[in-house]
Amino acid sequence: MTKPSLPQGTRDFGPEVVRKRQYILNTIRHTFELYGFQPLETPAMENLDTLMGKYGEEGNKLIFKILNNGLDNPSKHQEAQTAFDNILQGKNDKNLTERALKYDLTIPFARYVAMNHGQLTFPFKRYQIQPVWRADRPARGRYREFYQCDADVVGSNNLLNEVELSAIYWQVFSKLGIDVEIKINSRKILAALAEACGGSDKMVDITVAIDKLDKIGLEKVKEELLTRGLDEHQIAIIAQYLAIEGTNSEKLNKLKELVGSLPVGAKGIDELDYVINQFAALVLADTTAASPLVVDFTLARGLNYYTGIIFEIKALGVQMGSIGGGGRYDDLTGLFGVPNIPGVGISFGVDRIYDVLEELKLFPQEVQTGTQVLFFNLGDAESKGAFALMQKLRNSGIRCELYHEQSKFDKQFKYAEKKNIPFAVIIGSKELEAQSCVVKHLGKGQQQEVKWEALEETISGL
Repeated sequence: MTKPSLPQGTRDFGPEVVRKRQYILNTIRHTFELYGFQPLETPAMENLDTLMGKYGEEGNKLIFKILNNGLDNPSKHQEAQTAFDNILQGKNDKNLTERALKYDLTIPFARYVAMNHGQLTFPFKRYQIQPVWRADRPARGRYREFYQCDADVVGSNNLLNEVELSAIYWQVFSKLGIDVEIKINSRKILAALAEACGGSDKMVDITVAIDKLDKIGLEKVKEELLTRGLDEHQIAIIAQYLAIEGTNSEKLNKLKELVGSLPVGAKGIDELDYVINQFAALVLADTTAASPLVVDFTLARGLNYYTGIIFEIKALGVQMGSIGGGGRYDDLTGLFGVPNIPGVGISFGVDRIYDVLEELKLFPQEVQTGTQVLFFNLGDAESKGAFALMQKLRNSGIRCELYHEQSKFDKQFKYAEKKNIPFAVIIGSKELEAQSCVVKHLGKGQQQEVKWEALEETISGL
């Protein structure tokens, strides 16, 4: 018999891990709700045409395609063989695959808006928490199946949306105890850089290369730009752009000298300046906290649909890739025949956030506790009395369980220890007659005898 295993890049989650993940998800979900976002879910798979061509050439390679049904039918064997040959040549063939697992939550959301725009109230604010799939090379913090948590606003051009989404990032990570930088740039600035290098047709080549800067370094980026058809003079302009340093205001002033004379560049600089200043004035007004917003001109976000402000979140104090990102996409629904619906959104990388919290030991102790009280099983009559008490505690929101069989004390104590259960309640024949119980605080090694009617108050007060 073959030893059971998992597909590479996927994971099982045991009870302890699931509780920690729920802590992250509930923190994000609660914050989304505070800001007026509504929940949405879309199918795990989409039509292939919905996804292809929306994520750039790199993204297209990472889409998991799903084989059509009925390929085991002998009458379809020749069609299937021809389709496989087409796939091997880099072509899509509807005889083989018409559907794919969703790559992210943004494109399915755009498809949803395009299909339902006549019934939606704009601006439409939605959040979505679901798994996505990418045929990527698995590595630390990089998986083939992972959760995304997105919040998007569509139907509004107001830059206060960018300020509010920045505030959501700041509030969530503050609640989780993670110090972060909210890196911010603008695709308008990148468009101006492309214009300075000879034309807008070079923007995709430039952004795809710049997006790899952290992974491959400046010299490799230059080499890639050469292979993409840019000359030495153009590459020198890009290198000058990537070398800009200083405070946020100093960076913006230096950028004005480079691309500020171009209308799209001036617009991008003004938008960055607005978001940074409004965040400080509106979000940080009653705090002494330093602004987490950091202008980063190396930030490119290699997805083609972004058109304005873009974000990326970096956790401080750990070696980890981005734990969130997003930006403005002013005509994403135009891809589906419904133009002129602007939008902006952000995403949280739950799996990487989990790894950061684990590495920094930031999960609260109570998150790691499942059952709070274990009632010992010391016989039929005793367990019936224990069960009645246990139900009263459960009705008050205290998580309890009764040991499944009558056993020695040592075995039941070991069970509580392995499950990190903090309290044990013991009802023997003497306690049953007196309608009392022994409550043991297992972590502190303390115990006391209490009446049944005082049990809830005693447990809640310890």
